[in-house]
Amino acid sequence: MPPLVEYARAKINLHLHVVGRRGDGYHLLDSLVAFAAIGDELSVSPASRLTLTVKGPFASSLESEADNLVLRAARALAARAGIEPLGALVLEKNLPVASGIGGGSADAAAALRLLGRFWNLDPGLQAGLADGLGADVPVCLAGRPATMSGIGDILAPAPQLPELGIVLVNPGVAVSTPDVFRARAGPFSAPARFPDQGWADAESCAAALRAAGNDLEAPARRLAPAIGDVLGVLSDTRGCLLVRMSGSGATCFGLFADPEAARFAAGTIIRDGWWVWGGSLETA
Repeated sequence: MPPLVEYARAKINLHLHVVGRRGDGYHLLDSLVAFAAIGDELSVSPASRLTLTVKGPFASSLESEADNLVLRAARALAARAGIEPLGALVLEKNLPVASGIGGGSADAAAALRLLGRFWNLDPGLQAGLADGLGADVPVCLAGRPATMSGIGDILAPAPQLPELGIVLVNPGVAVSTPDVFRARAGPFSAPARFPDQGWADAESCAAALRAAGNDLEAPARRLAPAIGDVLGVLSDTRGCLLVRMSGSGATCFGLFADPEAARFAAGTIIRDGWWVWGGSLETA
């Protein structure tokens, strides 16, 4: 039989507010999340044991990980189902690692979806495991635009997003999420408020998002000044409606009126060591 395939699309925090902190140290978040039309690809074929092969442009970044999130997700799902984890997994790593666009979390979520189909399991088994694998795994498992709160475990439908183009730029710098949270200072933010009905066009959506922000951007820039360089280049790119960092960085994005404008803009950004992609932001 041909391999089964699942895609792990890049998660984009259109805004990210840190709104509090629990007694156990976990931060409480408020974020509008969507997904770009690019991501990693995970496939599985029958095998007598569980294996994972990583290939692709960013495979070398995972060479030191003996037990990454894909294998952890696979073993956790098999344990929940009471079965032996069997299958030859192949991960095509197209997204930068530790980059604020949910690469590892999206891969883990893709593993849960893929192996749920491969092992013919009840989908309800997947949802109960997502919280324990990482803050971004629940929203990546859902795989559609959502408002994320709590520690990432509370999801609600997102306002309707218009057609949007997006350019993603990573300066080739990995940023540690715990380090960024530790470097954050100042008061907590209030949750953002957006219209329930969403927006009719890209311009009105970008204007509403400009009233929010990413509370992790300033500490991430102090740890990795190259983020500021990326934001500056995106700000100077013709047709860019909004510039922001995603997640804890270092990937930044610019929003455009349509995917074609984003693809054209991406072609104008050429820097040694930078990863650049332009295309559509998926709105459903």
